[in-house]
Amino acid sequence: MKPSEINAKWKLLQQRIAKEFDSDIPDLKVMLFLIGVQELGKGPGKYSKRQKEELMHIATCRLMSEMGFYELEGLDQDGWPHWKLVKPVPSFAMMEQEMLLKSLAIHYFQDIYGEELDT
Repeated sequence: MKPSEINAKWKLLQQRIAKEFDSDIPDLKVMLFLIGVQELGKGPGKYSKRQKEELMHIATCRLMSEMGFYELEGLDQDGWPHWKLVKPVPSFAMMEQEMLLKSLAIHYFQDIYGEELDT
């Protein structure tokens, strides 16, 4: 996708999530947190700051696994997923990294919703 298409679909996704959760427009960190909670599979709950960071890490690994960078290793005794790096992630400029994560998040939510986010 072109950056303009990613940005347009990202805005649609943000609006959809805000409406579903009756909340403010979520930023990338909030979206990563939501993906992490989804991947954990335990539903909404109270999470410590450390757990929230771990959930965002889980989300990043899950998204980057679509490009072959990470592979699910398994679950620990508490049911938290653990990922292993299978090939080095290239160094991206901050904006490139953000655009990549947004694009992967768009695809992730499209899979959940079972439909495209049309502009």
